[in-house]
Amino acid sequence: MIFGARTSTFITGTNHLSQLMLQVIYALVPATLVVLYFFGWGLVSNLLLSLIFALGLEASFLKLRQRPISPALQDLSITVTAWLLALALPPYAPWWLILVAMLFAVIIAKHLYGGLGYNPFNPAMVGYAAVLVSFPLQMTLWPAPLQSGFGNIDFIQALQSVFASPIPRWDAYTQATPLDHAKVNLGLGKTLAEIFQQPPFNGLGSPPIAVVNLAYLLGGLWLIYKRVISWHIPSAMLGAIAVLAGIFWLINPNQYPSPAFHLFSGATMLGAFFIATDPVTASTTLRGKLIYAAGIGGLVWVIRTWGSYPDGVAFAVLFMNMTAPLLDQYTQPRVYGKRGKR
Repeated sequence: MIFGARTSTFITGTNHLSQLMLQVIYALVPATLVVLYFFGWGLVSNLLLSLIFALGLEASFLKLRQRPISPALQDLSITVTAWLLALALPPYAPWWLILVAMLFAVIIAKHLYGGLGYNPFNPAMVGYAAVLVSFPLQMTLWPAPLQSGFGNIDFIQALQSVFASPIPRWDAYTQATPLDHAKVNLGLGKTLAEIFQQPPFNGLGSPPIAVVNLAYLLGGLWLIYKRVISWHIPSAMLGAIAVLAGIFWLINPNQYPSPAFHLFSGATMLGAFFIATDPVTASTTLRGKLIYAAGIGGLVWVIRTWGSYPDGVAFAVLFMNMTAPLLDQYTQPRVYGKRGKR
């Protein structure tokens, strides 16, 4: 079966696209501030390096392709990609890790397919998945919240951890992510009741990570209110996670975390409102959006529960990106005056 290449019909011009991207950046501000509060200079270095690398790579490849540089940079799409990757990567990530992620996001996932509007995969998730598979140790160790905030690690120490060898006392500030910690301890035969008795966990997982997810939720609801995105994809993705988690939690609450734990851990809310809703790589029909997002939610829960990686948002989104053309082909709405569907 042959699918025709299509760009997103709502992208009508640079000004319109830049306004949409600016709304997305506004929606990311609450979560950005929360992450800054818990992790301090780590997010600052991530943001600065991500933006510098992304803008530099974008301009360089546009020049090689003999395309206008200024309009592409002014539409802010590359800025949103850099911002999302900066939030997804662990704070205090070494500079080379950010550079590798950006190389895959900007060059492999975007320009090699023809640029914005032609890429079948979400660029930010391609970059994230590439470094997660290649450098799992650096990607699964996050600084402990608050302990690595502004008051404990100053800007010079942050630069040292990013550009040079790790600071001498860095081991005291690193920890596995809540999802990884729960997965490892469940594999060791511990129950969730025993795991959640250990700080800093509670019924929602790690309280700081839950607050970060709540900030993404608020930003996402604002995007729905502003009609930048529709409710279909976030609702279907979160609903699929909640239903699957709820069924198995009711069967065995000592082995399977609750829906609340899954919804407010990891990159759940970031994925539901800011990643899965990418208009270029997601399904575009109403039924297609629901199927597409439910597939992402189901895969996220399956990877978290039985997969090798603690979180599965990136892999789930990339897998369902492949299905988007097929979903659009078979979920076209009925055309008025025609029999059947086209």
